[in-house]
Amino acid sequence: MSKVDKDKIRNAVRDILEAIGEDPDREGLIGTPDRVARMYEEIFAGIHQDPREHLKVIFQEESHEELVLVRDIPFYSCCEHHIVPFFGKAHIAYIPKGGKLTGLSKLARVVDTFAKRPQLQERITKGIADIIMEELEPYGVIVVVEAEHMCMTMRGIKKPGSKTTTSAVRGIFEKDIASRAEAMSLITMK
Repeated sequence: MSKVDKDKIRNAVRDILEAIGEDPDREGLIGTPDRVARMYEEIFAGIHQDPREHLKVIFQEESHEELVLVRDIPFYSCCEHHIVPFFGKAHIAYIPKGGKLTGLSKLARVVDTFAKRPQLQERITKGIADIIMEELEPYGVIVVVEAEHMCMTMRGIKKPGSKTTTSAVRGIFEKDIASRAEAMSLITMK
């Protein structure tokens, strides 16, 4: 059973269409309230998920204690201020302690879970770093998120192509400049 009230969304979309001067019963808009309801159920699915669940899969046989980096994880989210999209890439680097590794796809799932909520880029970045520190207990984690915000592109200041970059640094990356520099150089290499 869905945790999203699609009937309420459908009614709200009809009201919005009428409020902007459109006819929600014209041919091109007849199915729009339903399509929006189904889309919202999908793009806001992270509200009903716990990102910690993705990090329960741990591998320790390798005893790996060197940098692990997953770059260019694409994501799509909606700004909580305007409910318009922002999208970009997340980069996650961590140094496992005691060989406590998680599956690489699990890191991408954590990004998706945070992104699929009405969101702030800063909150996504901080949340990913904090969850990895809490669940994997690594020596350190660094998360860098780059995104283009449609609230800046299609409205307001109207500056398409501008990107916002946020980072969160935890553990060894806060104090060890060499480790931080290594991770950042690998994140930024093309």
